[in-house]
Amino acid sequence: MDRTVAAEVRKQISGQYGSSPQLLKNLNVGANVSHHSVPLTEAVDPVDFEDYVLMHPPIIDPGPLRDLLEFPPDDIEVIYSPRECRTLVQAVPEESDVDPHVRDCVKTYTEDWAIVNRKYHKLSTGFNPNTLDKQKERQKGLPKQIFESDEIPDTNSYQDDQDDLKRRSVSIDDTPRGSWACSIFDLKNSLPDAVLPNLLDRSPIEEIDQQNEEQRKANRHKELFALYPAPDEDDTIERHSIPEVPREHFGQRLLVKCLSLKFEIEIEPIFASLALYDVREKKKISENFFFDLNSEQIKGMLRPHVPPAAISTLARSAIFSITYPCQDVFLVIKLEKVLQQGDIGECAEPYMIFKESDTTKNKEKLEKLRSQAEQFCLRLGKYRMPFAWTAIHLMNIVNSAGSLERDSTDSEIGAGERKGSWSERRNSGLVGRRSLERTTSGDESCNLSSFRPATLTVTNFFKQEGDRLSDEDLYKFLADMRRPSSVLRRLRPITAQLKIDISPAPENPHYCLTPELLQVKPYPDTRVRPTKDILEFPSRDVYVPYTTYRNLLYVYPQSLNFANRQGSARNITVKVQFMSGEDQNNAMQVIFGKSSCAEFTKESYTAVIYHNRSPDFHEEIKIKLPAYLTDHHHLLFTFYHVSCQQKQNTPLETPVGYTWIPMLQNGRLKTGQFCLPVSLEKPPQSYSVLSPEVPLPGMKWVDNHKGVFNVEVIAVSSVHTQDPYLDKFFALVHALEEHAFPVRIGDLRILENDLENELKNSILALSSAQLEPVVRFLHQLLDKLVLLVVRPPIIAGQIVNMGQPSFEAMTSIVNRLHKNLEANQDQHGRNNLLASYIYYVFRLPSTESNPSSPGPGGCVLGGSMHYATMARSAARLASLSLSRSRSLSNSNPDISGTPTSPDDEVRTIIGSKAMDRSNRMSSHTESTSFLQTLTGRLPTKKLLHEELALQWVVSSGSVRESALHQAWFFFELMVKSMVHHLYFSDKLDTSRKARFPERFMDDIAALVSMIAGDIVTRFQKDIELIERLNVSLAFFLNDLFSVMDRGFVFTLTKTYWKQVSSKLYALQTPSMLVSLRLDFLRIVCSHEHYVTLNLPCSLLTPPSSPSPSVSSATSQSSGFSTIVQDQKIANMFELSVPFRQQHYLAGLVLTELALILDPEAEGLFGLHKKVINVVHNLLSSHDSDPRYADVDVKARVATLYLPIIGRQYTAFSAESSRSLLICLLWVLKNADNMILQKWFADLSILQLNRLLDLMYLCVSCFEYKGKKAFERMNSLTFKKSKDMKAKLEEAILGSIGARQEMVRRSRGQLERSPSGSAFGSQENLRWRKDMTHWRQNSEKLDKSRAELEHEALIDGNLATEANLIILDTLEIIVQTVSVTESKESVLGGVLKVLLHTMACNQSALYLQHCFATQRALVSKFPELLFEEETELCADLCLRLLRHCSSSIGTIRAHASASLYLLMRQNFEIGNNFARVKMQVTMSLSSLVGTSQNFNEEFLRRSLKTILTYAEEDLELRETTFPDQVQDLVFNLHMILSDTVKMKEHQEDPEMLIDLMYRIAKGYQTSPDLRLTWLQNMAGKHSEKSNRAEAAQCLVHSAALVAEYLSMLEDRKYLPVGCVTFQNISFNVLEESAVSDDVLSPDEEGICSGKYFTEAGLVGLLEQAADLFSMAGMYEAVNEVYKVLIPIHEANRDAKKLATIHGKLQDAFSKIVHQDGKRMFGTYFRVGFYGSKFGDLDEQEFVYKEPAITKLAEISHRLEAFYGERFGEDVVEVIKDSNPVDKCKLDPNKAYIQITYVEPYFDTYEMKDRITYFDKNYNLRRFMYCTPFTLDGRAHGDLHEQFKRKTILTVSHTFPYIKTRINVTQKEEVILTPIEVAIEDMQKKTQELAFATHQDPADPKMLQMVLQGSVGTTVNQGPLEVAQVFLSEIPNDPKLFRHHNKLRLCFKDFTKRCEDALRKNKSLIGPDQKEYQRELERNYHRLKEALQPLISRKIPQLYKPVLPISCHRDSFSRLSLRKVDI
Repeated sequence: MDRTVAAEVRKQISGQYGSSPQLLKNLNVGANVSHHSVPLTEAVDPVDFEDYVLMHPPIIDPGPLRDLLEFPPDDIEVIYSPRECRTLVQAVPEESDVDPHVRDCVKTYTEDWAIVNRKYHKLSTGFNPNTLDKQKERQKGLPKQIFESDEIPDTNSYQDDQDDLKRRSVSIDDTPRGSWACSIFDLKNSLPDAVLPNLLDRSPIEEIDQQNEEQRKANRHKELFALYPAPDEDDTIERHSIPEVPREHFGQRLLVKCLSLKFEIEIEPIFASLALYDVREKKKISENFFFDLNSEQIKGMLRPHVPPAAISTLARSAIFSITYPCQDVFLVIKLEKVLQQGDIGECAEPYMIFKESDTTKNKEKLEKLRSQAEQFCLRLGKYRMPFAWTAIHLMNIVNSAGSLERDSTDSEIGAGERKGSWSERRNSGLVGRRSLERTTSGDESCNLSSFRPATLTVTNFFKQEGDRLSDEDLYKFLADMRRPSSVLRRLRPITAQLKIDISPAPENPHYCLTPELLQVKPYPDTRVRPTKDILEFPSRDVYVPYTTYRNLLYVYPQSLNFANRQGSARNITVKVQFMSGEDQNNAMQVIFGKSSCAEFTKESYTAVIYHNRSPDFHEEIKIKLPAYLTDHHHLLFTFYHVSCQQKQNTPLETPVGYTWIPMLQNGRLKTGQFCLPVSLEKPPQSYSVLSPEVPLPGMKWVDNHKGVFNVEVIAVSSVHTQDPYLDKFFALVHALEEHAFPVRIGDLRILENDLENELKNSILALSSAQLEPVVRFLHQLLDKLVLLVVRPPIIAGQIVNMGQPSFEAMTSIVNRLHKNLEANQDQHGRNNLLASYIYYVFRLPSTESNPSSPGPGGCVLGGSMHYATMARSAARLASLSLSRSRSLSNSNPDISGTPTSPDDEVRTIIGSKAMDRSNRMSSHTESTSFLQTLTGRLPTKKLLHEELALQWVVSSGSVRESALHQAWFFFELMVKSMVHHLYFSDKLDTSRKARFPERFMDDIAALVSMIAGDIVTRFQKDIELIERLNVSLAFFLNDLFSVMDRGFVFTLTKTYWKQVSSKLYALQTPSMLVSLRLDFLRIVCSHEHYVTLNLPCSLLTPPSSPSPSVSSATSQSSGFSTIVQDQKIANMFELSVPFRQQHYLAGLVLTELALILDPEAEGLFGLHKKVINVVHNLLSSHDSDPRYADVDVKARVATLYLPIIGRQYTAFSAESSRSLLICLLWVLKNADNMILQKWFADLSILQLNRLLDLMYLCVSCFEYKGKKAFERMNSLTFKKSKDMKAKLEEAILGSIGARQEMVRRSRGQLERSPSGSAFGSQENLRWRKDMTHWRQNSEKLDKSRAELEHEALIDGNLATEANLIILDTLEIIVQTVSVTESKESVLGGVLKVLLHTMACNQSALYLQHCFATQRALVSKFPELLFEEETELCADLCLRLLRHCSSSIGTIRAHASASLYLLMRQNFEIGNNFARVKMQVTMSLSSLVGTSQNFNEEFLRRSLKTILTYAEEDLELRETTFPDQVQDLVFNLHMILSDTVKMKEHQEDPEMLIDLMYRIAKGYQTSPDLRLTWLQNMAGKHSEKSNRAEAAQCLVHSAALVAEYLSMLEDRKYLPVGCVTFQNISFNVLEESAVSDDVLSPDEEGICSGKYFTEAGLVGLLEQAADLFSMAGMYEAVNEVYKVLIPIHEANRDAKKLATIHGKLQDAFSKIVHQDGKRMFGTYFRVGFYGSKFGDLDEQEFVYKEPAITKLAEISHRLEAFYGERFGEDVVEVIKDSNPVDKCKLDPNKAYIQITYVEPYFDTYEMKDRITYFDKNYNLRRFMYCTPFTLDGRAHGDLHEQFKRKTILTVSHTFPYIKTRINVTQKEEVILTPIEVAIEDMQKKTQELAFATHQDPADPKMLQMVLQGSVGTTVNQGPLEVAQVFLSEIPNDPKLFRHHNKLRLCFKDFTKRCEDALRKNKSLIGPDQKEYQRELERNYHRLKEALQPLISRKIPQLYKPVLPISCHRDSFSRLSLRKVDI
């Protein structure tokens, strides 16, 4: 490793643990030079486990703790489990003498399963996942935790109470503030809660602590993880399912019951058969089911021909199996009748013409027919003829019967469920289903497992056409049937009624017979009519190994061509016989009977087609094949002509031909399609061994020996492979076993000398065999290959090593299965067929499966194997020893041909290790067999595991690749072989070091190293292969822990770890490889004895070498106390080298955790969840493991995870955080307290505070959500999106910092990078998956009420337990630090966490313990609250008060006790408890102001309880304390009364703010409380988005603070007081301080809040500036910063100043940009009239509403609000703005008058109010106008139109800290008609001027104003005004001035019109010229009309009066000047 990397690593490590001086010391100065400090990225050397265990004998008494130290003695066992047999008796051949192959097959099908059982495996995480069901089990009996949030009454009922309150009163001042009497009366009448006993006793603090601890620890839930939802992991990688038991294959099973068959006429017996056909595949897919529904009477007609019927032939119901159901399957029913004279058409005619209804009419005819039938039955009863057929389209039935689970809509889910139920219902078919799923996917809807049973009545049959009987014809008919215009429909049918039931077959049907007629369990009564299992002929290959003996032959005669045969041969039948020799007596009784006949017969006849020389046949003849076939067995076909007419001397049947098929050909079964010649005479002697194709001399043949008879023979056999390659292989192997040479295979005759070559070739050729037979005979095939490896055969005296070819053949077979049967694999790619072979079938060949003596005593060579056995003659023995020099096989390239001397061989046996590697392969075995030859003992065989390991290590090229692809198979095979070997050689109890030879260990090490090498070099190219390989290797090591030297397995783990680590250095994006290593680790750690493997009781003394010798510490007891004394405690909490060496696997897991969670780790964010799940999974498993239930044991287990507490944590996703924190809590809960205490004592303050931060995080993380939340979540299920996740992260991790930002960025990268998304970052994938696919099973949409209740119950218990663990930990920390100097900073942190728990949603149980701890803490360290942490005191008061108002009695009792003691302790420190008083009062104020569901009734009870304590407190009775308490309580009670009112006005924002305003005003003398209420108001305004008002509240707050600060500190740069804030608002002056004789800020408890500081002031002002900015009042922002800037300048805070100036720049820019677009508020005058309004009656207010509020909006709002309160019919809105006369109003109604008002300014004010802001800020006066006439109308003509202007003045300027302000003054101005006219004309003139001078010009606006001034339509407007008021000079001199003013207005008006026209001319385009001219014409007309009116002056006004004063002169000059203008 180069230097830079090393330096980097060191830096990383010291960064990781930089804060721990202990660890650094530890890392750098180890106990021994051999491990200074090994960086986390490198593996440490493991402890030599076996030595360690040997050297540290347990000194603990037997019990669960002792069991931790070593694996249990009965850990592993080999079990012989009888295989389940489906039938009552096993299917075995009846003959005792069978050939070796059959014998082997039968043995394979009958011997017990040989299972290796790891007894405790079920406890490993792989088999014992924390599933939902398991969780439910563990959660039984949980107590229900009581939470206040669940107890709160439903808001609706609460609302009703509120409404009642509202109706009762609206008055603010029902009781004036300060009505003590009333308040005391209420309080005195309240009931207190129960007081806590002994609360006031002075007990020693240790005693209290102990008592608290006992109570806290009582009845705690033992298993934390039982309360935590199982992690959302679909396929946990270590999940290892036990393979399915190999069993017979069935498809989907269908039960068909034949109920009745009735024809129109009943005259003769009819015989029926049923079979399934697949039209698409053109294949018959079942054997025939023959049934007979004839009545006993009709059956009687055949009595002479039929022997008594066997019950098995009376079946009327059958079970069909369909592996590949599809839309093309038909159930075909064929009917036959007794042969009679005439063709089929003639014979069927009566059935078509006669009707049952005409029976009486046709009585004679029917009688005749019946008697004919009787004659035919008598004579031809044993022959049949085809009669009719019909077919049922199976899928129509299934689909129309409807699926059992089908919804009305056939959705995908429905299909899925059906599929699901299928696999659950039919385990027996699972293997088949699984392997075939891929192929059936096209026909998902063809599900036969869950349709509703249907009863069918088939009414139409088609008569058989004699010339269309072949299957080909049938397929055409069936295909035609599916077409709508079927040809068949046009045919005349035979009417009949066949009733059948079709239903899904039951799971275990009773009275069932297999196709071989064996009885299937259960079979209660042999006399009952049975149901037959019908053998399926699957339409495509089925890949399931045979597990039962079956040997059936089906013969299908198809057609015969006797057209060219001489002589009479027309009514032809074929007699079929199965012969064991050539004599007629050799016909074997092996042909299955059809219906109502004997079970087996010796012959079977085909049906006759009348007068047809070339008939087709449709028979199926089923034969039970003998197990042992010889060359003489053959099928014999005899052809007869049947004479239908009874003639004299004519025999009934005449033989007309013979042919045959020999059953064996070269030892192989002969099957297939045959076209045979037919001999005219009986075959000669010895014909059976020849084929009829051979032209025998002197024989006559039909048609010159041409093939004229077509027949098909099919075998369904689990003994005959019917594959040439398999047959050859098995034949050779059996020849070797039997030593039967030469061997005939096919046409070959193989001599012994060629055998080795032939055998090897046949092994290689296995890859050419068809896949189906390979799978069908998989068990036998693998057994034989294993046998060849284990016992090299002796060929010609030589031992031949078959290891390599057999290994190659195995790799090839295993890979072939894997590739072709993908659907049949588990999540790790293990093919189920192979896995179940290893698990159940495979056994070491030498072991006889004799369960009674499975030990070494039972070690006999299996069966009659003759592999290298010495059972041959002495001559062979000699030849063997002589041929030793040649015995090395040349089949392995690695083996040299030099023999070794006998000495070497002896040494090998003794176990010397000096053996040459290249010589090992064969000489080992060969030499041992030599020795045993000498001693006359049976030879030792090779050991499969050793041979496999060796072959694998030396393999290369494609073989090596194949082995890698299916590594799991060879690993599992090796492991089972190892266990069997140990078991049978009685070594399971021996020392692990001596179990296996060193060379085997070397091979394993080489193998692991090689595979690890492949993983790290190929993971990027072949990720799929490498994932599988990685998992396989991990499972292998996991298995090895159970059988090998465990220290050795650790070194293997290290090898892997090391190779991965060294590769990681070179990688850019390590996440994929790290993820592989995590999977590996997770699997290795899923071992059931994982805890023991980690030496949980070891002493962490650094071992002196990688294989440690006994260190001095070992002699000590391994009790914890001594450990703690004897070692550096930090070693246990940090990943020190000793920790990693001795807790090896835990060390690796935690190292991985540390490396991946390291914030510096590049690109591993996506693995956070994965690595945390590894730890979570382990702990969860320990938690539920019965072996670790004991407390001491759990403490030991927890020591393995102490470094989790020692870690530093950074940001992860919410899900991961929770998962990791629950692990942390588990360790804290279960770890030994002494150890924790010792460690806490060693930690620095920084580290302890970090731990406390973690506790704080835990509190938030596990807060109880509440039942309502669960219900809400239920209705919003699946909104689990990225966005929500991000919010949760924010909530948990707080606002984002630079580091999180970095982490987020890297996460983004990961999501984009292909490697990231493909692998490792499951987090991202998981979320995506959840967003797109809803997992049906795990997450149902609607949870039931009970489920929700259960979820809430669990969550409540989890929250309680988590918080109690935190409380336990806090107690330990307090005990630890209370003796140190630095306790203050830590205790503050402890209190913070405690307060945080109180603030969260907690159960009553937790809170009472929490309060107990808090009381103890305060009594131990009172100065903490009362001197240092004022903030905490405030916080504590708030929390206690909050709980004093709880609805739960116990919580209230504890909270009030805590509060009382707090006052008492505060008092005892200084005879005054001003601080607590102040804080409690402020807390209550803020609670009242902010809490929505605050209940004053409960709080009143708590206050009463506090009073009770004060009264009973004897100790302080003589002090002022009781009185002070009483004062405080009464004051609190007053605040409560306000609360009640606030509740009433919850819905009336104005009223609520008024009330809060009044409360705040009441605290004028208590700055802290006034501040609290101002802030409450700011909060309320912010909620309602009243930004300006909220800002004003904060400015007031700041002014208040400034006032008191200036009294406390004299600093020039601070504001002088509220005067400084005048520019922001005139209202601020009301915050002036009360004179200091009343109140001094340096009194105890006064102005002590956090705001009464410079920082507090700055904070308030900054908030205010932000709110002003949000309100758009940027000018005010500037004013606020004017106060702030000097403060920052004085503090030289350049950063803050830069920010402020930036914000100012923004503010001024916005003023510029928004010019003309700003809007602040709209104002309305609102008057209330009517006694219903209480205090509001006759009150007037100005309301400030948001900008552009219409009158209708506010009107509607108030009307609706008060309508709801008083009733809609009671409230009325007065529509006008006239003065209201109260006498005219209805006293029972409530009236509201609303008028729009505008800000009003005097002329002098307008100088200063220039901008829009100026005109809308600091507003105190408003105006509205009311038009009227003297006669009472609102509007009249111009000369009678008056106007009233009303000017209102309010008490404060807007904006203020409220949105409505009282009107304090009202003045009215009345305008005469002429004044009204003047005002109108001035307004018009102003509009014109504005439009003319607008910049930029707005032509539209200009033209609009011009049109209104001079347009023709309105020229009466201005003109009419002039004509009314200017045509005559008024008589009243008072009006002269008005007349003149109006005249001048008109003059100005015309001038402005002219300007406007000129401007318009410059703006218009050519298209508007005409319009301009029109406007000009109108203007001139207007001007002319006005000219005489405006030129007439009033002379009196212009007389110069000569002696004038200076003042007057100036005035008149002014007037004259006006005239001139």
